[in-house]
Amino acid sequence: MLTFNAIGCSKENNEENVTLKNQVNEQVNDNKTKAPDFNLVSTDGKKINLSDYKGKIVILDFWATWCGPCRMGVPDLVSIQKEFKDKVIVIGISLDDKRTMDDILPFMKEYGINYPVVYGTNQVVVDYGYIQAIPTTFIINARGFIVDQYVGLVAKEKYVNRINSLMKES
Repeated sequence: MLTFNAIGCSKENNEENVTLKNQVNEQVNDNKTKAPDFNLVSTDGKKINLSDYKGKIVILDFWATWCGPCRMGVPDLVSIQKEFKDKVIVIGISLDDKRTMDDILPFMKEYGINYPVVYGTNQVVVDYGYIQAIPTTFIINARGFIVDQYVGLVAKEKYVNRINSLMKES
């Protein structure tokens, strides 16, 4: 069972998890960390692989329906997906547990989510550095490298500025 909190909702940090998280953050900061591929099932039953989006900038958002800051950030992600649809793909990784899994589809409809949402697994959480809090968002460049990691609610302008700088690099 996945247990997370939003920033405001954070998991307790034990020494091992803090060390692993610090290692991942150091690797992300050097822009040499290849984003781990995954094969996850989307809310419409399709298999989604990160590698399917090579050549696009990916915003990978770990979230849950019960997370207040996650809910607040969704409209910005919807807007970014609409504005940059040819160059950027937003992928939501839901960390809802079995008790709230049935809330995902109504939530997507209510918020007009226009990007794929997949069901998170323990493995993807581990692969991305033991996600300690949500929302946690990764920016992956068109070559498949993690260039940014944000924990907590992020202003749309920050995403847009980063997307624009990455588009200039390619």
